[in-house]
Parts: sequence; structure tokens; C-alpha cells
Amino acid sequence: MPTYIFLGKLTDEGRKNIKQIPADIQKGNMNVEKMGGKVIGVYGVMGEYDSVAIAEFPSDEAASAFVLYPDPTGNVWYRTVTMRAFTMEEFSGIINKLP
Repeated sequence: MPTYIFLGKLTDEGRKNIKQIPADIQKGNMNVEKMGGKVIGVYGVMGEYDSVAIAEFPSDEAASAFVLYPDPTGNVWYRTVTMRAFTMEEFSGIINKLP
């Protein structure tokens, strides 16, 4: 399955409700599985971003649907950047296709 990296920055709302975030992450992990994906890891980080999540999804469409899935509470805790990650084998295959 393709791998995706999600970089998250807390919103003002997220900072105000930071104690709720661990429970919401668990709910998000369940949604990944419901959408056919698998969570590899979720990390709180220091620096430009506040969190990094790594997950596998069956397709770009499934990963996009996950990102677009609205929080049932209507809250927006994070602004995210999503990246498709390629294994070295996949990346080598891409490079080998270059003219």
C-alpha cells in the first residue's frame, strides 16, 4: 500500500483544547482503518510542525478522503500538509523511467 506522511500544525482551537487531542488521534486512527488504511505511527514533534503521522492507504483517493473527512465536532485542531512517500525501491523505479 502507498505510504503517506501528514505534517500537522495546531490551530488556535487546537491549542485551546490540547488535552482533547490524544482522544481525537485515537478516533482518527480508527477512521484510517475504516478507510482501508493502516497507521504506522503518530508523533508529537518539535520545530516547524507540531505532529507527524505516517499511514498507509490503498490509494491517493483514500488518503485524500481521509484528509477531507470532517471532524464530527466541527473543530479544526490541525492544518495539515500531506505527502506521498516512496520506498527506495519505488523511487529507484521512478528514476529509472527518466529519459
